Amino acid sequence: MKLLAASFVLALTAPMATLAAEPTAPAPYAMPETEAWDMTSATGRTYRIFVSRPAGEAPEGGYPILYVLDGNAMFAGFAEARRIQGFGGRDLDKMIVVGIGHPGEQVYDARRMEDFTGPLVTPALKQLYAKYLSGGRDAFRAFLLDELKPAIAKRYKLHPQRQALYGHSLGGLFALHLFYSHPGAFDTIVAASPSIWWDDQAILAEEAAWRTRAGKDAKLARRTRLLLIAGELESDGSIAQDSAALAGRLAPLSAAGLRSDFLLLDGETHVTVPHRSITATMRAVMRWP
Repeated sequence: MKLLAASFVLALTAPMATLAAEPTAPAPYAMPETEAWDMTSATGRTYRIFVSRPAGEAPEGGYPILYVLDGNAMFAGFAEARRIQGFGGRDLDKMIVVGIGHPGEQVYDARRMEDFTGPLVTPALKQLYAKYLSGGRDAFRAFLLDELKPAIAKRYKLHPQRQALYGHSLGGLFALHLFYSHPGAFDTIVAASPSIWWDDQAILAEEAAWRTRAGKDAKLARRTRLLLIAGELESDGSIAQDSAALAGRLAPLSAAGLRSDFLLLDGETHVTVPHRSITATMRAVMRWP
């Protein structure tokens, strides 16, 4: 603790540069230890890929890696949290964070709906979102697993098993879809505020099919850890209640080896959950074996 406290003191009391009489022209801020590029999928969709990586040599076995959906909105928070954890002495900074977003400055791009959802079934939802594309999750899943992951593995030294995915809201719904449909694609999946209510709770059919398979095959239940996170004040779509109910349904599978947790964040709404969920997510990523 004394060493950690001293590190903070040094960081906060480092000499400041003398202010110039006239301020220099403002310039865009580049976050340290980050880089970004655009990548076009096999189906012709372009994504902006953000990467936060530690300085120095990779640890033996390679870096753990966290893929973060909605990169335009989420990446900066995770990236700076990763970097500042270098002061914590618990090695939470010793990971790579990859944000998957879209070109442009919008925090949430409308294209996310197409990426994260299956074909709409509910007539009311079809009418409500008639102006937006949806149902493209299979193409996005193929991009993530078959194109992006291999591309990242070529650029950085990664641990082949310590790979995690974080999604919030519709991204959390997609994360659950991957948990059910592609066990083992990630060692850890974090579904924050998952939109289980979407399309008349169509995801429940996937859950039921997965639970049936997992009940027969214990190896399936052990393939991926699951962390569910919700905010206490997420009343829209009953997100907190749906998440708690899902955690309850999955709990009996702990006997088959399923490692799942549910974290309810007090006082948080749908918009504020992502910020509060960062540290818990990073700890889940670094948990091994």
